[in-house]
Amino acid sequence: MRRILSIVLFVLCWIELPLFAGSYRLQVNAGAYERQDCVVGADVSSIPLKEGTTFQLFELREKKKLPVASQLVVENGRAVLYFALKGITEANEVRSYLLKTKKLKKQIGAVMEVEDDSNSLILKKGGQPILAYKYTVTMPPAGVDPVFQRSGYIHPAYTPSGFVLTTIQPKDHRHHYGIWNPWTKLEYDGTIYDLWNLGDRKGTVRADGIEKTFQGAVMSGFDAKLNHIIFTPNGEKKIMDEMWKVKAWHVGEGFLWDFESDLMPSTNLPVLLKEYRYAGFGYRANEVWTNKNCIMMTSEGKSRQQIDGSRARWIYITGTSPSGHSGLLFLGAPDNYNSPEPLRIWDENANGRRGDAFINFAPTKNMDWNLESGKQYKLRYRLYAYDGEMSPERANELWNDFAYPPTVELILK
Repeated sequence: MRRILSIVLFVLCWIELPLFAGSYRLQVNAGAYERQDCVVGADVSSIPLKEGTTFQLFELREKKKLPVASQLVVENGRAVLYFALKGITEANEVRSYLLKTKKLKKQIGAVMEVEDDSNSLILKKGGQPILAYKYTVTMPPAGVDPVFQRSGYIHPAYTPSGFVLTTIQPKDHRHHYGIWNPWTKLEYDGTIYDLWNLGDRKGTVRADGIEKTFQGAVMSGFDAKLNHIIFTPNGEKKIMDEMWKVKAWHVGEGFLWDFESDLMPSTNLPVLLKEYRYAGFGYRANEVWTNKNCIMMTSEGKSRQQIDGSRARWIYITGTSPSGHSGLLFLGAPDNYNSPEPLRIWDENANGRRGDAFINFAPTKNMDWNLESGKQYKLRYRLYAYDGEMSPERANELWNDFAYPPTVELILK
């Protein structure tokens, strides 16, 4: 597989322009919600930088200039400076920051790292693995039909204590791959295909290269390309391009990370994602979790037996682990298609009454989604892996940070 790796650190290079006189100010307004260790992204594209320079950020507090870790990246043609509102920020509180330029120095020991082991990209926080994106092909166990091979999925995903939250190729569903994003019932050129159930031999999704990686003081991540393939009587055909944009953040005690899927039909024909009970962003939990040792809860106050088919802004699962309890919170963006999205889960009687845990945000569970040629379609999710317990109050706080982030105003001083 041809892979393109580029590390984006604290530097932004473009056509050299003279620096504006003076420094810059950032005013961050928390908005309607209290914030705790909240991620902030400031668009600083309007500030020209000379090659070999970067930004240095300070918070102005009690007549002091306090250094703040920040990270500059280029995404979608914009220069974005990421940092965190450390600690508690009250609703409607305004925090002030000073932004200066400085000479770029060689980075030593990024807190948020990306490791490439020639099979996976591994995102790390302070040396601890957060998740692994598998870009090479995983074959099924000996004796299992090779049609169940797969690339382009996330496994393992961890909590800070090292508990593995995901599983792949379970015996009951060999096509389940940790955290993955295929579509089950789609129509292309008048024919129905299935890219989720690999055993039906109608299609698959394959990893197709790494576009870029990021690492630094605030965030690590990657942009990865995937191909959606159908199997026709005349051979394989790619009908859709997908880009995964994954970012893990240096905030709080848990592991906070974002997942974005950008979909675009790759021919001059549309792709119709047909209504079906499951499809899209899926999660198969560690097989140690069953109906005896894990619970689920949604933003609408529904527990496991009530969730399937309901809509929710978020859902979390908490189960037993070596540290006591661990879990994973899923947050759906309010601008996703058919938001708040319908959920597909297995109830407590699934898999011969074992009650293995499966969670799926399924935007096409109750309606079609037509993807037109030449257009791009986006789905965004945020995940929070934790040890201990989750509460609806904390889940709501994290969703508000994701759905309605603080506003940032750039001021020339």
